[in-house]
Amino acid sequence: MFIGHFGVAFAAKRAVPSVSLGTWFVACELVDLIWPLFLLLGIETVTISPGITAFTPLDFTYYPWTHSLLMCAVWALAMGAIYWFARRSVFAATIVGAVVLSHWFLDAIVHRPDLPLAPGSDVKIGFGLWNSVVGTLVVEVALFALGLGFYLAGSGPADRTGRYAFWTIVVLLLVAYLSAAFGPPPPSVSVIAWVGLIGGLFTAAFGYWIDWHRKAPL
Repeated sequence: MFIGHFGVAFAAKRAVPSVSLGTWFVACELVDLIWPLFLLLGIETVTISPGITAFTPLDFTYYPWTHSLLMCAVWALAMGAIYWFARRSVFAATIVGAVVLSHWFLDAIVHRPDLPLAPGSDVKIGFGLWNSVVGTLVVEVALFALGLGFYLAGSGPADRTGRYAFWTIVVLLLVAYLSAAFGPPPPSVSVIAWVGLIGGLFTAAFGYWIDWHRKAPL
């Protein structure tokens, strides 16, 4: 899942407006920010196998340190603890951690049964929505639209930057999603890793910048 995670981030921003939109972007995609690093370091692996699902050619062969349920919980606790240490808000830190953890459950909807419960576990989860292009698009776009609508119902631009930069990132997310869905398979695993890492950091930075130019939710 991709833009569905950002729908959760937008909704979380409306629910806990004291947390920057950039932080919510990091939280919703944290494990997908760590995953490219682990690919580059050879700790986890993925192969490009066109046809393995209707929606994506990626075969996630080994990624228990980022995408197992146990380790997602560990990353969630870590980010929640860091946020609590920085801001001393138990409630906000708890929701930040919950958004990190939500990544695994949303991924479980679309993935093949390749999400482990824990490192070393042979039990793998995945309901396989990626086997249907239409079904994947409907679910992901709906999640994104709902989260975005919830956010926009209580937030507005403070200036021109807050208006145009915000819609720029929305369009970029949609374009990136559709390109991944309907474009050619990536040329190599290293390209997947670098694009994922740079794209994720860019999106997070954009989120922090936008947040400075948006009014607090009403």
